[in-house]
Amino acid sequence: MNYEQFGVFSGRGTSKYKYKIVDVEGLAKAAGAGIFPNSSAIKRDPNFKKWLTKASADRVPWNHVNTGDPQSDFYVWATAEGVGPGTQLFFTGEALLNAGHYEQALKAYYASLVHFPGEAVWSADLTFVWYIGPAALNRIEEITNHHPELGFKLAGAFCKIENAEDTNLKNDIVTVDPGHWEKVQPAKLGLEGLKIIRERGKGRVRLVQYENRHWQLIVDGAPLVVHGVSYMPTPIGLHISEYGNKWMYEDRNHNGKPDAPYDAFVDRNKNGKKDRDEKPVGDFQLMKDMGVNAIRIYRMSTDLKYDSREFNKKLLRDLYKTYGIRVVMGDYLGAYTVGSGASYEAGTDYTDPVQKKHMKNLVAAYVNDHKKEPYVLMWLLGNENLMSADYSGVNATRTLASKQPEAYLKFVNEVAGMIHSLDPDHPVAVGNWEKGFLEEHAKYAPAVDIMGVNSYQGKVGFGRLWKDVREKFDRPVLITEYGVDAFDWRTGEEDEKVQAEYHEGNWKDIEYHLAGGAGEGNSIGGIIFEWLDEWWKSNLGSWNVHEKTKDQPMAFPDGFSSEEWFGLFSAGDGEESPFYRSPRQVYFLYKDKLWRK
Repeated sequence: MNYEQFGVFSGRGTSKYKYKIVDVEGLAKAAGAGIFPNSSAIKRDPNFKKWLTKASADRVPWNHVNTGDPQSDFYVWATAEGVGPGTQLFFTGEALLNAGHYEQALKAYYASLVHFPGEAVWSADLTFVWYIGPAALNRIEEITNHHPELGFKLAGAFCKIENAEDTNLKNDIVTVDPGHWEKVQPAKLGLEGLKIIRERGKGRVRLVQYENRHWQLIVDGAPLVVHGVSYMPTPIGLHISEYGNKWMYEDRNHNGKPDAPYDAFVDRNKNGKKDRDEKPVGDFQLMKDMGVNAIRIYRMSTDLKYDSREFNKKLLRDLYKTYGIRVVMGDYLGAYTVGSGASYEAGTDYTDPVQKKHMKNLVAAYVNDHKKEPYVLMWLLGNENLMSADYSGVNATRTLASKQPEAYLKFVNEVAGMIHSLDPDHPVAVGNWEKGFLEEHAKYAPAVDIMGVNSYQGKVGFGRLWKDVREKFDRPVLITEYGVDAFDWRTGEEDEKVQAEYHEGNWKDIEYHLAGGAGEGNSIGGIIFEWLDEWWKSNLGSWNVHEKTKDQPMAFPDGFSSEEWFGLFSAGDGEESPFYRSPRQVYFLYKDKLWRK
């Protein structure tokens, strides 16, 4: 569709952007039924009238998001009342996407960008908002990337929301250019013959950029794509804050080996107990079988003096030597106030020299303790430290970073520079929430080698993340967390199939953007969140109960995260923890299709 045929754009690329329809009838016909300004056409559709007689009485739009019945979802959203028109268009697009009608889905998403880019959608608990324009651009990017047969790309489009980190809609500044559609030719694939124009690091693990601007992670002279998992096998009944990294030592069956890594067993017949033929196999072997080549761990101790005994080096050496798995070595850098000495109520303050000294000293000791170990892949600083703050000024990870982005990122830069001087063999990544503050990263933290991003954008992938990092902070991208829970709060049942479908879409997007591919070429892999369900995770209930809750509004199939159900493995009923493992479909998806192909 060419919107200039039916109206007039003004203020492109500014906060005064507008689109004025001149030919309503022509635009409605071109858009098609269900797409603004032609939403009412659905009501004249005989199929819609037939559906009305069979459909349930539930016409609440929010109960029709990714239900598995895209026709019903489409009819409900296309005729929805009581929601914003941009929101209506976006979720109409979701239904069309789920039905495989990609061109019509693109029309819906693009219409929401053209007409209602600054529309905000409140979360169910009214604690945060998300915006239609950027979300629609994400979907457009994902669809055109993964369906090159469509032959079109949206060029020159952007939608920037200033002050989006807070929930005050009055201070939003929305800058928009809806771009234009272009026909595209198949991308030239491969890296053969391309010169390396840039390197970050000269040691065992380094990063190279080719003349096409694609990035690769090079480990011991060979390219490596990170197939990672977040590994924190906390036993049922314990909280991560008290258990930490004790899994590296815990030996409940007294056989001289740590339990989870070496003695976990698989409940193959899913009868909820250990049968005689279900011998111990261990998580490390299960990871190797799946194709994992890295795990992500963090320094968990809240002490202000580094204690090397937190880590079982013998175990980690064996992880690498026997199973070929390296370690992403994380330090929270004050997230959850770990290492800063700040009170949990006040949060870590990155303008406080005493707190910064605590954190820097701990990182230095951590790096010096491990830098010569063969299992180290990279250093990872922080975990969502820049997440937006609540009304008290402290964010969910208990830092003031989003109120102090310059101070925080200058400190990240200082620590990254220190790590480079102590350990030239391994790169430094930062652990960010989604793609916030990219320009500030470029300005204040140039010593960072890898843009690590925890991202939960939906089942199709990560949208414009790759392009935005390319344009604003040209670094390789590691998705440091991605995944979805295996629980559907609407039915109250586990849904392994939906979890697997979500993971497949995410990994295909990570692959699409690898060096030498058709995408942005700045992907170096991803880290699944997570290996095993964590029963301590929900804010409601008991650590001994697998809570069936909807915890946070998310871009998940049922609209919410269920925090205790993210694992590739279930812990069963908890009675045989920490040994019991029941693999979900998603484990076999990676083992048989995605990571061992």
